Amino acid sequence: MTKWPLPEPMRLALEAARAGAGEGEVPIGAVLVKNGAVIASAHNQPRTLSDPTAHAEVLAIRAAAQALGTERLEGCELWVTLEPCAMCAGAISHARIARVYYAAPDPKGGAVEHGARVFEQPQCLHRPEVYSGMGEAEAADLLRGFFREKR
Repeated sequence: MTKWPLPEPMRLALEAARAGAGEGEVPIGAVLVKNGAVIASAHNQPRTLSDPTAHAEVLAIRAAAQALGTERLEGCELWVTLEPCAMCAGAISHARIARVYYAAPDPKGGAVEHGARVFEQPQCLHRPEVYSGMGEAEAADLLRGFFREKR
């Protein structure tokens, strides 16, 4: 079986997640791309910033909106290492992100293919294309290792 290299944005999201783990944050990383160029990258920082909304996706969305000078991130792709939660899925919808790529599923807290399934709700303002599984093993191993060390 041929092992394909990870797309660059997912590789960068995994690097961001590792950086977060090094700071004691849950290792989740996110990268926003437009027209093939990285616009923003972030990792989870709720503990560092004392902000429960400081998830990697939200921080990357904020940074990309600032960089582009608009609240609408139409045509952008979000690459994230874990299935987004309901809060992040809501932010993705409001930002009008075109595509979401996530590595590992999150049956406990995810809200894209699990739980609330935010993008499937009739009240959802915008539904991005969603792709999962690229980098799943690496992202899951990173999370498992982080929590194993915490126990």
